[in-house]
Amino acid sequence: MIMRPGQEQLLLPVRPTFIWSSLAVALLLNLLPLGRLAWMPDLLALALVFWSVHQPARIGLGAAFVFGLVMDVHQSALLGQHALSYATLCFFAITLHRRLLWYPVLSQALQLVPLFAVSHLIELGIRMVGSGFFPGWQVMIAPVVEAALWPLATWLLLAPQRRAPEPDDNRPL
Repeated sequence: MIMRPGQEQLLLPVRPTFIWSSLAVALLLNLLPLGRLAWMPDLLALALVFWSVHQPARIGLGAAFVFGLVMDVHQSALLGQHALSYATLCFFAITLHRRLLWYPVLSQALQLVPLFAVSHLIELGIRMVGSGFFPGWQVMIAPVVEAALWPLATWLLLAPQRRAPEPDDNRPL
Protein backbone atom coordinates (compact mmCIF):
# COMPACT_ATOMS: atom_id res chain seq x y z
CA MET A 1 0.00 0.00 0.00
CA ILE A 2 1.26 3.47 -0.82
CA MET A 3 1.78 5.58 2.29
CA ARG A 4 1.40 9.32 2.20
CA PRO A 5 4.55 11.29 3.03
CA GLY A 6 4.75 11.91 6.74
CA GLN A 7 2.23 9.20 7.64
CA GLU A 8 3.81 6.99 10.27
CA GLN A 9 1.22 4.28 10.53
CA LEU A 10 -1.93 2.91 9.02
CA LEU A 11 -5.15 3.98 10.66
CA LEU A 12 -7.99 1.77 11.79
CA PRO A 13 -11.43 2.33 10.26
CA VAL A 14 -13.40 5.06 11.97
CA ARG A 15 -16.65 4.18 13.71
CA PRO A 16 -19.69 6.09 12.44
CA THR A 17 -20.80 6.70 16.02
CA PHE A 18 -17.51 8.51 16.69
CA ILE A 19 -18.00 10.73 13.62
CA TRP A 20 -21.53 11.74 14.60
CA SER A 21 -20.69 12.16 18.28
CA SER A 22 -17.75 14.42 17.44
CA LEU A 23 -20.04 16.52 15.25
CA ALA A 24 -22.61 16.66 18.06
CA VAL A 25 -19.93 17.79 20.53
CA ALA A 26 -18.77 20.48 18.07
CA LEU A 27 -22.38 21.61 17.68
CA LEU A 28 -22.82 21.80 21.45
CA LEU A 29 -19.60 23.82 21.76
CA ASN A 30 -20.94 26.23 19.15
CA LEU A 31 -24.20 26.53 21.10
CA LEU A 32 -22.44 27.65 24.28
CA PRO A 33 -23.32 31.24 25.17
CA LEU A 34 -19.80 32.67 24.91
CA GLY A 35 -20.92 35.94 23.41
CA ARG A 36 -21.05 36.91 19.79
CA LEU A 37 -17.47 37.89 19.15
CA ALA A 38 -16.74 38.14 15.46
CA TRP A 39 -13.37 36.38 15.66
CA MET A 40 -14.64 33.29 17.50
CA PRO A 41 -13.88 30.11 15.53
CA ASP A 42 -16.72 28.00 14.24
CA LEU A 43 -15.87 24.59 15.70
CA LEU A 44 -18.73 22.88 13.89
CA ALA A 45 -17.37 24.12 10.55
CA LEU A 46 -13.93 22.82 11.54
CA ALA A 47 -15.34 19.38 12.43
CA LEU A 48 -17.42 19.26 9.23
CA VAL A 49 -14.36 20.07 7.12
CA PHE A 50 -12.28 17.48 8.97
CA TRP A 51 -14.75 14.69 8.37
CA SER A 52 -15.40 15.86 4.79
CA VAL A 53 -11.69 15.56 4.11
CA HIS A 54 -11.10 12.27 5.93
CA GLN A 55 -14.45 10.51 5.37
CA PRO A 56 -16.17 12.13 2.36
CA ALA A 57 -18.47 9.14 1.80
CA ARG A 58 -19.96 9.43 5.29
CA ILE A 59 -20.25 13.17 5.78
CA GLY A 60 -21.61 15.08 2.85
CA LEU A 61 -23.47 18.16 1.81
CA GLY A 62 -26.75 17.00 3.35
CA ALA A 63 -25.27 16.71 6.84
CA ALA A 64 -23.58 20.10 6.46
CA PHE A 65 -26.85 21.68 5.33
CA VAL A 66 -28.81 20.22 8.27
CA PHE A 67 -26.19 21.32 10.80
CA GLY A 68 -26.26 24.75 9.17
CA LEU A 69 -30.03 24.97 9.61
CA VAL A 70 -29.62 24.06 13.28
CA MET A 71 -27.07 26.87 13.70
CA ASP A 72 -29.39 29.29 11.88
CA VAL A 73 -32.25 28.49 14.23
CA HIS A 74 -30.00 28.74 17.28
CA GLN A 75 -28.53 32.12 16.33
CA SER A 76 -31.83 33.49 15.00
CA ALA A 77 -30.02 34.17 11.76
CA LEU A 78 -31.55 34.41 8.32
CA LEU A 79 -32.64 30.85 7.56
CA GLY A 80 -30.08 29.31 5.25
CA GLN A 81 -27.14 31.54 6.12
CA HIS A 82 -25.08 28.90 7.91
CA ALA A 83 -26.59 26.12 5.81
CA LEU A 84 -25.28 27.63 2.58
CA SER A 85 -21.96 28.43 4.21
CA TYR A 86 -21.44 24.91 5.59
CA ALA A 87 -22.60 23.22 2.38
CA THR A 88 -20.18 25.32 0.32
CA LEU A 89 -17.39 24.63 2.78
CA CYS A 90 -17.98 20.87 2.67
CA PHE A 91 -18.28 20.88 -1.12
CA PHE A 92 -14.84 22.45 -1.50
CA ALA A 93 -13.37 20.21 1.22
CA ILE A 94 -14.67 17.08 -0.55
CA THR A 95 -13.34 18.43 -3.84
CA LEU A 96 -9.86 18.90 -2.36
CA HIS A 97 -9.71 15.90 -0.04
CA ARG A 98 -7.51 13.62 -2.16
CA ARG A 99 -4.91 16.30 -2.78
CA LEU A 100 -5.05 17.71 0.73
CA LEU A 101 -4.25 14.41 2.44
CA TRP A 102 -0.86 14.17 0.71
CA TYR A 103 0.44 17.19 2.59
CA PRO A 104 1.62 17.46 6.20
CA VAL A 105 -0.88 18.81 8.71
CA LEU A 106 0.56 22.34 8.81
CA SER A 107 0.43 22.61 5.02
CA GLN A 108 -3.14 21.35 5.13
CA ALA A 109 -3.99 24.13 7.58
CA LEU A 110 -2.54 26.75 5.26
CA GLN A 111 -4.52 25.40 2.33
CA LEU A 112 -7.74 25.48 4.36
CA VAL A 113 -7.53 29.19 5.20
CA PRO A 114 -9.15 30.22 1.87
CA LEU A 115 -11.97 27.68 2.37
CA PHE A 116 -12.75 29.01 5.83
CA ALA A 117 -12.48 32.58 4.53
CA VAL A 118 -14.99 31.89 1.73
CA SER A 119 -17.35 30.35 4.28
CA HIS A 120 -17.19 33.43 6.50
CA LEU A 121 -17.55 35.76 3.51
CA ILE A 122 -20.75 33.92 2.49
CA GLU A 123 -22.15 34.37 6.00
CA LEU A 124 -21.07 38.02 6.03
CA GLY A 125 -22.64 38.68 2.63
CA ILE A 126 -25.96 37.13 3.61
CA ARG A 127 -25.92 39.02 6.91
CA MET A 128 -25.21 42.29 5.09
CA VAL A 129 -28.05 41.72 2.61
CA GLY A 130 -30.49 40.70 5.34
CA SER A 131 -29.77 43.33 7.98
CA GLY A 132 -27.30 45.83 6.59
CA PHE A 133 -25.18 45.48 9.75
CA PHE A 134 -21.41 45.16 9.21
CA PRO A 135 -19.69 43.47 12.18
CA GLY A 136 -16.24 44.79 11.23
CA TRP A 137 -13.20 43.30 9.61
CA GLN A 138 -12.27 41.32 12.71
CA VAL A 139 -14.63 38.68 11.35
CA MET A 140 -11.77 37.69 9.00
CA ILE A 141 -9.62 36.63 11.97
CA ALA A 142 -11.88 33.59 12.51
CA PRO A 143 -10.67 31.68 9.40
CA VAL A 144 -7.08 32.05 10.58
CA VAL A 145 -8.02 30.81 14.07
CA GLU A 146 -9.91 27.85 12.57
CA ALA A 147 -6.91 26.95 10.41
CA ALA A 148 -4.66 27.24 13.46
CA LEU A 149 -6.93 24.74 15.24
CA TRP A 150 -6.63 22.24 12.36
CA PRO A 151 -3.55 20.40 13.78
CA LEU A 152 -5.27 20.04 17.16
CA ALA A 153 -8.47 18.79 15.52
CA THR A 154 -6.47 16.33 13.44
CA TRP A 155 -4.66 15.00 16.48
CA LEU A 156 -7.86 14.69 18.53
CA LEU A 157 -10.14 13.22 15.88
CA LEU A 158 -7.61 10.71 14.51
CA ALA A 159 -6.58 9.47 17.97
CA PRO A 160 -9.13 6.60 18.18
CA GLN A 161 -8.04 5.33 14.76
CA ARG A 162 -4.34 4.96 15.53
CA ARG A 163 -3.04 1.43 15.90
CA ALA A 164 -1.23 0.18 18.94
CA PRO A 165 2.51 0.88 18.56
CA GLU A 166 3.52 -2.69 19.37
CA PRO A 167 1.75 -5.60 17.68
CA ASP A 168 0.01 -8.11 19.90
CA ASP A 169 -0.54 -11.77 19.04
CA ASN A 170 -4.14 -11.54 20.20
CA ARG A 171 -4.99 -8.60 17.97
CA PRO A 172 -5.50 -9.17 14.22
CA LEU A 173 -4.22 -5.69 13.26
